[in-house]
Amino acid sequence: MAQEESSGEKIVHQELSSNFHDPLIRVLHVAIRLCIKMLAVLMVLVIFLGVLDVVYHLYDALKEPPILHLTVSEIFEIFGAFMVVLIAVEIFINIRLYLGSNTLPIQLVIATALMAIARKVIVLDLTDTPSEYVFAIGVVTLALGVTYWLVSSLNKSGATEERATLPAKSTSAD
Repeated sequence: MAQEESSGEKIVHQELSSNFHDPLIRVLHVAIRLCIKMLAVLMVLVIFLGVLDVVYHLYDALKEPPILHLTVSEIFEIFGAFMVVLIAVEIFINIRLYLGSNTLPIQLVIATALMAIARKVIVLDLTDTPSEYVFAIGVVTLALGVTYWLVSSLNKSGATEERATLPAKSTSAD
């Protein structure tokens, strides 16, 4: 949660503060931040492997006779592999922003979730999918879309959480 120092300056999101008063908690916070950095490194590895997977799928599909011809199912498979890499990039950006500021931008997290559900919709095989599943994906997509719109509208109007928690300035002379 946002807190204020006695000088009136705003401290943003102190969940993993390296200045925590309890030494044990301070060490644990440092350990967690180190784990988050390791996750960022691993995510870059996943991105590289994902790109190699896309190249492999594309090469494998194009080398089969007829050469340089893709079927619709192969195109969807390649689209799915592309989207997985793009989702991994978005997750890496979330991790990087969290490391840099101790804040997790909600709009970016929602956009990442939208990209993940979009990937699911793109590669969805409607011949094998029950109607309840399609309906559920539609509801999740609609909910994420509305949430993204609401958050972006709040950010555009200037009603962000950071601005809302700033101390109010007194207009009267005391």
